[in-house]
Amino acid sequence: MPPVLGELTAGIVVGNSLHLITTHTSYDASLVVSDPNLAFLGELGVILLLFQVGLESNLGQMAKVGIAAFVVAVVGVILPLGLGYGLHAMIVPDATWHTHLFIGAVLTATSVGITARVFKDLGKIDSPTGRVVLGAAVIDDVLGLIVLAVVSGVVASAGTGGSLDAVAVLVIIGKALGFLAVAIVAGHPVSKRLYRAASFLDVHGVLLATSLAFCLIVAWAAQAVGLAPIVGAFAAGLVLDEVVFHDHLAKGDRPLESQLEPVGQLLTPLFFVLTGARVDLSVLGDTSALGLAAALTVAAIVGKQACALVAFGPGVHRLSVGFGMIPRGEVGLIFAATGANLLLAGEPVISRSTYAAVVLMVMVTTLVTPPLLAWSLKRAEAPAP
Repeated sequence: MPPVLGELTAGIVVGNSLHLITTHTSYDASLVVSDPNLAFLGELGVILLLFQVGLESNLGQMAKVGIAAFVVAVVGVILPLGLGYGLHAMIVPDATWHTHLFIGAVLTATSVGITARVFKDLGKIDSPTGRVVLGAAVIDDVLGLIVLAVVSGVVASAGTGGSLDAVAVLVIIGKALGFLAVAIVAGHPVSKRLYRAASFLDVHGVLLATSLAFCLIVAWAAQAVGLAPIVGAFAAGLVLDEVVFHDHLAKGDRPLESQLEPVGQLLTPLFFVLTGARVDLSVLGDTSALGLAAALTVAAIVGKQACALVAFGPGVHRLSVGFGMIPRGEVGLIFAATGANLLLAGEPVISRSTYAAVVLMVMVTTLVTPPLLAWSLKRAEAPAP
């Protein structure tokens, strides 16, 4: 079972147990979950997670699969976005179009980590199918983060009483693309000089400290230009490679990924536990919430199966491409949490019942992907009768 499912489940149990304590005693136990210090640590955890995803995303490998991965990614963003918007508008007609748009955005991004783990376990990560799926998932995440930036900008503008015209939307898109372009083009030479200077410091842990500082600075820069900090964290990881760390590795330092792992194992699960703790199971007593969860799950799966129809290339197994793009995992939860924290007219953009439905959708898509993907990859290997 993917670890994120265990962390979510633990959070749901803890959060609802605290809710019961609050209901039946005079002590407000819910303050534990809403503690700002825990929220801060959870935010650090998700920033670190996107930094790690960026580190694992190789721009060179993405370029190799090129157009095939790009086409799969674009289809895997546009169709789920439209399905999510349309379904939510049908099922929850009283919600604002901003909420419909946010639900569509939640369905766009694919979880790289879950799919990569299955391909790695089966020894297929460097197969044609594996390269296309992982390349598409990374591009999918970049496009998804741009969608998140646009949707957040729409909500922020509406929250201040303004309206967002086509020009303003294009400005937000241009800002997101421009930030990523500048971060990638300028980030590599800047980081190379930064890490070279840091390598002269004969201090234990300098590689890790420099990397965390670099990540947080770029995340801050993203927020400063109006984007989500996770966009900056992803960009920071994307520009770093072993060439940048050469002087540190030559001195005997462990690879950055292995040094980040203990920090990530401490902070990142906290984000998902807190995410699960926000799920109020009592709202699922309403059949409409369960119906929404079922509809979103179907849309999440069907929307990504279109990727199989447009996948191409020698040795690429289309069914596996479709299955590999299903899981929403961590990224979907990040989008949902962002929507739950954004306020419009004093109310969260994503309500408690909708939030619970989204988390259930994420859990189901995360759970069904490993067996489906393993089955399809083995089926692709089976000799034709």
